[in-house]
Amino acid sequence: MIRKEPLSIYIYSNPVAVLSRTCLLIMTSIILSFGAFAQGDRDWNPHAMPGEGEPLETVKDPSAWTLTYPLGFHIPAEVDTAQYNYQRRSIPSMASDAWATTGNLGSPGMNLLWFEREKPSGFLFYNALGFWMPSFAKQKFHNTYIPTTILQYNYCGTSENHQDRLQGDFAGNVNRRIGIGGFVDYLHSKGCYNYQAAKNFNFGLSAYYYGDRYELQTFYQQYAHQNLENGGITDDRYITDPAVVQGGVTSVQYKSIPTRLTSAKNLLNGAEFYMNHAYKIGYWSEEEVNDTLTRDIYVPVMKVLYSFDYRHYRHTFSEKSRAQDFWENFYYDQSSTYDNTKLNSFSNTIGIYLIEGFRKWMKFGLSAYATYQLNQFTLPNAGYMAETEDGDSSEGQNTSSNDSDLTPLPASGIPDAKHNQNFVFIGGRIEKAQGSILRYNADVRFGLSGDAAGDLELNGQILTNIPLFGDTVAIEAHGGFHNTTPDWITKHYVSNHFIWSNDFGKIRSVKFGGSLEIPWTRTKATIDVENLQNHIYFGSNFLPQQYGGNVQIMSVGLNQDFKVGILNWNNRISWQVSSDNNVIPLPQLSVYSNLFIKARLFKVLHVQVGVDCDYYTKYKGYTYQPATMTFCNQDQTELGGYPFCNAYVNLRLYRCRFYVMMSHVNQGLFGSRYNEFSLPNYPINPRRFQIGLAVDFAN
Repeated sequence: MIRKEPLSIYIYSNPVAVLSRTCLLIMTSIILSFGAFAQGDRDWNPHAMPGEGEPLETVKDPSAWTLTYPLGFHIPAEVDTAQYNYQRRSIPSMASDAWATTGNLGSPGMNLLWFEREKPSGFLFYNALGFWMPSFAKQKFHNTYIPTTILQYNYCGTSENHQDRLQGDFAGNVNRRIGIGGFVDYLHSKGCYNYQAAKNFNFGLSAYYYGDRYELQTFYQQYAHQNLENGGITDDRYITDPAVVQGGVTSVQYKSIPTRLTSAKNLLNGAEFYMNHAYKIGYWSEEEVNDTLTRDIYVPVMKVLYSFDYRHYRHTFSEKSRAQDFWENFYYDQSSTYDNTKLNSFSNTIGIYLIEGFRKWMKFGLSAYATYQLNQFTLPNAGYMAETEDGDSSEGQNTSSNDSDLTPLPASGIPDAKHNQNFVFIGGRIEKAQGSILRYNADVRFGLSGDAAGDLELNGQILTNIPLFGDTVAIEAHGGFHNTTPDWITKHYVSNHFIWSNDFGKIRSVKFGGSLEIPWTRTKATIDVENLQNHIYFGSNFLPQQYGGNVQIMSVGLNQDFKVGILNWNNRISWQVSSDNNVIPLPQLSVYSNLFIKARLFKVLHVQVGVDCDYYTKYKGYTYQPATMTFCNQDQTELGGYPFCNAYVNLRLYRCRFYVMMSHVNQGLFGSRYNEFSLPNYPINPRRFQIGLAVDFAN
């Protein structure tokens, strides 16, 4: 019923831990203190909570929402209790219908469907693991009158290559005004190939309070992800033609395949604490309950808002061996590498919101805000700086005992080891969130100071429902214009293997699109178009580059489901084209197809039995660089053109979901195995038997 996104815990040994633990203590105190003062309150504010206008004694169905940034307005979200395709979540290469991955569950990956990619984080290294990470956009709040706990466990493999994931989610309401939640996500997967293990631990707490005059929404997330990096296998023929490299032996022991790296490791730790306060200004009004009873309700006219957001990121890349054949440059140390990068980000926002619907003539809501943001960066060269005799740091000097073997530092110099950024933004939002026929919203944000001076972000969306043939056709249109500054690490970075300092210009983007959904034909069609100027990508030399020209991307999608009795055939087709595949390479066609039988046995057992498949066409895609956790363009190897199929049985009995699955069931069935690679030198997982269980404990 509740979120599947990971959130995590990690105890730091640096001063930032003080703030992290303080935020956690604040969250715990808020949750424990709520019940002491809020008994007997009326229902929550209509703008803030679903179920507006229902009697107080009504038992509502569970609902969920995420938040807009930075003012914390609500976006309806799904309550996760679905049986359909529950098994798909445990397959690394099926994170989307076209996904590039290093292979293991919890490992770096990138969505190959352009318009489904997440917005890049301000911390470069977060992007590769973003699918497994918590984030502001993924944080869900729940309104459930029955406290609910969901426990999930997924498993496959043997002691050498096992894959375990244990998740726990909780949501409950103290009363009509107060809700609390929390979750834990532990993932440990050794991987099918050597030196690619992943171990992730995430957790989070959330709470909200809605009173007549005061509102609070807050959450705390923390995560710790550890990924071994093997750089890929040394020879693709271990997969494509094993007899050639194994002296005639055709069977493959996947754990015995040699890899290009054997001691490299990425650690990514972080935390986020967000709180949103709102004080409502309005008037009391008398509301008729029935023919004989009335009650006083508070009608808010305006909110005064304050939001605080703290984010901490820490990335460490380490390697103990001397992989001369893998790295081109060794700037500071040839025997080992320890690159440590940090970012602390603090944002404070004040705003006002004129509430939609406080009078019949007030058909929309209107808000304005101002944000001050401070970013504090620490680059790896802070750790490589040598100490001089007088105790001063000699920044940028080679510190190896044998400097003659080191790569000379760039003549143009290197970026400072520590850097602060100060931003001031102003913005606003207009929205119509009520009504069944037409809803819309538009946001604008301007950058006023620092590197963000001149930044502009403008987004808008229109949604309408048209009654037709006894059902409702849903139409959505959206668009946006962005003129934004690249993040600082993409412009400036120093490490043992890579150094860059770039004067990149602002990235400009114009995009628009829409969707049409027809329920009775089980059809949904989408179209999206974007024009990019000054796009930044990582080239074949693993360094960031900016393309000064324009690149156009167009995508057309079709979701079409068919049903005849108990037989179902669900399909998703995406066609996309890039005007310059040297800058933004994309597979043109991707298909997800799921053929299954869905039935209910003995009136209580829900069964889904079927075969599903992912496929995307060949393209000269990306390669992966472990030291920077980036996906870089390459033009040597064609990828794709291979179907990845799974056979599964998915069951639901009351509040229990269970599946058994044979993933990659088609391995070796189509002859050649030359396309069984998601990235160059990174094969997809072989055939595996997997099981999973989810139990919903509703108290």
